[in-house]
Amino acid sequence: MIVRAGVFYDGTLASPRHNVDIEIDGGAVVAIRHAAEGARCDRSAACVTPGLVNAHVHLEMSGEADTMGALALLTPNQRMIRAIENAAKTLRAGVTTVRDLGCTNAIAIDIRDGIEQGRIPGPRMRASGPLLCMTGGHGWFAGRAIDSPWDARKGVRENMWAGADCIKVVATGGVLTKGAVPGNAQLLPEELEAAIHEAHRHRLRVAAHAIGTEGIKNALRAGIDSIEHGHMLDDEAIELFKATGAYLVPTLTAPVCILEHLHDGGQPEFVIRKAEVVNEAMQRNIRRAYESGVKIAGGSDAGTPFNYHESYAYELELMHTLLGMSPHEALHAATAVAADLIGLHRGILGEGEPADMLLLERDIAEDIRVLRTPVAVMKGGAFVRTSDAR
Repeated sequence: MIVRAGVFYDGTLASPRHNVDIEIDGGAVVAIRHAAEGARCDRSAACVTPGLVNAHVHLEMSGEADTMGALALLTPNQRMIRAIENAAKTLRAGVTTVRDLGCTNAIAIDIRDGIEQGRIPGPRMRASGPLLCMTGGHGWFAGRAIDSPWDARKGVRENMWAGADCIKVVATGGVLTKGAVPGNAQLLPEELEAAIHEAHRHRLRVAAHAIGTEGIKNALRAGIDSIEHGHMLDDEAIELFKATGAYLVPTLTAPVCILEHLHDGGQPEFVIRKAEVVNEAMQRNIRRAYESGVKIAGGSDAGTPFNYHESYAYELELMHTLLGMSPHEALHAATAVAADLIGLHRGILGEGEPADMLLLERDIAEDIRVLRTPVAVMKGGAFVRTSDAR
C-alpha cells in the first residue's frame, strides 16, 4: 500500500516534508520518498502524522462525573465491558498506543493481551495493574496498599505476577479521592525507593502520581521514570527533572475538563474544590517547567471526569495554548516523546517502524484541532477507521 501525504510529519522535530509517498508492507513502513509525478498511490491525505500516543489512561473509567461513585456501582464484569468499549473508541480516535496506569482486577492487563491476540480492537498497550498506594491513600479504590519498603517490593512482585509491564506508585494525594489532599506527600521516600528499585531490577519502568511539591521531589530523588501531573513542582523539582532525565506527563485536560463542566451536575463538591487548587498551580508551573527544558510527554489521564478516551486531541490543543508549544512540538510530545517513555516503539514514521498513522484533511500547523477528526486511522498497516474520501 502507498499513502500519499501533502504534508508529512514523522513524529520528530524535523521540518515537515511535502508531497511524500509512504510505502507500507507487512504492517511496517518500508520506504518514504518524494512522490513522483504520475506515480500510483492507494490513498492520499492533505496531512499525515504518526498515530498518537497517550501515556496516561484508565480504560475502565469513562469520564463519569463521579468517578469513585461509578466504579463502586459497577461489577468487575461491567468494568471490563467499559474498558473494551473505551479501547475501541481510543483507537478509532487516532490513539494507537496507550499506557494504562491503574485498574482493578487486572482488567487493563487482560485488555492488553486480548488486543495483542487480535481478539478485540484497541491500541498497543502497556498496563500497570493496580496502583501502589498507602493504606487509605489516593486511588485506594483501584489500588494495592503498601505500608513498608518490603511491602512495596511485594506489591511490585504481585503486579508482575498478574502480568503488569509497568508500575505506578502514588506519591501524593489526589483530586478524585475523598480526603486525599493533593499537596500532601503519601508514600514515604523509602517506600518509593524500594518499589522503584524492585521494578527496575526487573526492567519495568515506574510512573508516580505526584501533584504536591514534596512528593514530586521524593519520587524524583528515588529514581522515578515519570511524574504524572506534577502541578505543584518548584525550581528544585525542575532541576531534579533535568538531572535525572525523568519525564513529566502533565495531564492538562484532567483539571481543565472538571472545571469546564462545573454546572453539568454530578461532580462531588470536594472534587471541584481540589481541581480549582490544582488548576491554579498547573497554570503557574507547567509552562515554566517546559520552558526550562523538562521533557514533556503527552498523557491525558483519560477516564477522569468529562475527560473522554476519544478526546485525547484536546490534550495537544492545551499543550499548544497553555504551554506555548507549536502544533508540531505538541505532536512530537504526543508521539515520539510519549512513545520513548512507554517503551513499545519509537512513535515515529520511518523505515522499519510500525505503520501507525493518521490521515488528516488539513495541516496541523494551520489548525491543531484537525486532530480531533482524522479522515482515516491506520494501525499496523491496516485501516481501523476510514472515510470514502481519498
